[in-house]
Amino acid sequence: MASFASAPEWDKAISAIAESESVLLLAHVTPDADALGSALGLGLALQGMGKQVQVTVGEPSFSTPKSLSFLPGTELICAPENLNPVDLVISCDVSSDARLGSAKLILEEAAVSIAIDHHPSFTGFGTIHLVDPKAAATAEIVLELIDRLELPITKEIAGAIFSGLTTDTGSFKYQSTTSHTLRTAARLLDTGIDSAKLSRLLFDDEPLVALVMMGDAVSRATLVPEAASGQGLVYTSVSLEQRPGLDELAVERVIESLRKTSEAEVAAVLKQADDGHWKVSLRSKTTVDVGAIANELGGGGHKHASGYSSTFDLGETIAQLIESLDAMSAR
Repeated sequence: MASFASAPEWDKAISAIAESESVLLLAHVTPDADALGSALGLGLALQGMGKQVQVTVGEPSFSTPKSLSFLPGTELICAPENLNPVDLVISCDVSSDARLGSAKLILEEAAVSIAIDHHPSFTGFGTIHLVDPKAAATAEIVLELIDRLELPITKEIAGAIFSGLTTDTGSFKYQSTTSHTLRTAARLLDTGIDSAKLSRLLFDDEPLVALVMMGDAVSRATLVPEAASGQGLVYTSVSLEQRPGLDELAVERVIESLRKTSEAEVAAVLKQADDGHWKVSLRSKTTVDVGAIANELGGGGHKHASGYSSTFDLGETIAQLIESLDAMSAR
């Protein structure tokens, strides 16, 4: 077993869970499969332990995104305005309390809270920290917590955790994938989950309108070969009008096409959020630390995958990104 936190923190987390009767699990706003899959997988395990469990995201009237509706345990999800009081709050895959949205106040008011995360940019909120950037996904840390609680891994729990693990590793092709990650995946497969079906739903299942949106976004991609000291940047944008009927998460997959650009070390997708502001997703291949860039611009993430939000207009946001890339590459 790989250990993703110090022994005292594990002991504190296990004691806090043992002493609680009701638990609220929080995923970050605009949740991906690692955030929501980790929360649901742990929620199902704690429910099996006899706990009263709720899962939410700090967005008004939140409901499960269509693209993640197949995840096991979605029946645990409640809109934040419909939550019941709980003894313990656990955040999953949340690097900063700013990413909790309206649920930030819930965590701040909690007497005891556990943060489970694998981002180098984790800001240290909460009272108990199960955090390690060496973990390939938050799902890996969640699985260790379930093991330390000596709870069984059902097929449903395994499906939720596998979904987080495979997405955050890009189907196990990113630099974060370790031999432990692959052994973990094999263990989850041994529960009988249909990994082919899960992978298809996670990576290869899109409505036509989403494919049209992605094709349009890629067709408008701009290459800036001189950016990042000549290593290159490729970027595109998707406005509210360019994603009719689609949620923000649907735009996230555009980055997986752009990051293949051989002439660019860095890829960026600027997507307009529902509130009109621009969110920037960044990916790099080998040398550029986009996590550090995102952190400087108010966001966070990993060395090769990160993101942040901008209050500038589209043109200013692009100019700021290029300036930051050039400044970092010149250091």
